[in-house]
Amino acid sequence: MISDTTRPGPAKFVLFDVDGTLIDAVANQRRVWAAWAVRHGLDPDAVHRVALRTRPLETFAEVAPGRDPQACLAALHELEDEDVRCGVYGAFPGASELLTGLPPGRWALVTSNYEHRVRGRFARTGLPVPGVLVDAGAVAEGKPSPVPYLLAAERLGARPQDCLVVEDAPSGVESGLRAGMTVWGVNTPAPVDGVHRHFASLHEAAPAILAFAAGPA
Repeated sequence: MISDTTRPGPAKFVLFDVDGTLIDAVANQRRVWAAWAVRHGLDPDAVHRVALRTRPLETFAEVAPGRDPQACLAALHELEDEDVRCGVYGAFPGASELLTGLPPGRWALVTSNYEHRVRGRFARTGLPVPGVLVDAGAVAEGKPSPVPYLLAAERLGARPQDCLVVEDAPSGVESGLRAGMTVWGVNTPAPVDGVHRHFASLHEAAPAILAFAAGPA
């Protein structure tokens, strides 16, 4: 029997982190945490240094161990929602062209933020929102657990080995690697440990991302 060498391989899928990967929110995050710190009588710079490497509840435990963590979280959410309404931020160069160039139904967003904030920011920056968006409320375990990226793949009907994760943060990179996916890093001057490829910017990575999504490896 002659094998069919022309049969196409499995479809490829792209899973994007949001903040720091598609949306430039570094200054916004710093302002939000600074406002939260001032409200609680804490040093903004010290709080922000902790917040960069931990999730909010872990940050509260370290910088404000005597405070009610749920009250701290409610205050942070209030400030973040206000930032979505009034903050000044934008998409990284090339983000809109990249997302509109991807095959429909073959990409998703996987964020540690909440869906309403992502939709608000995307509406203000003109970015399209895909059919699959996995946010902090969708999972019991956030990054660096593999659960968020595995859930996105499941919702897309994709196998993990057919997915490309695009990330900027160590916790997200670890999440994608633990999910058994290809992981590319963007928007960092040096590669994050573990990434399979590194790009200094999203704009630089865009042609390779589109090529990955266009066909089988």
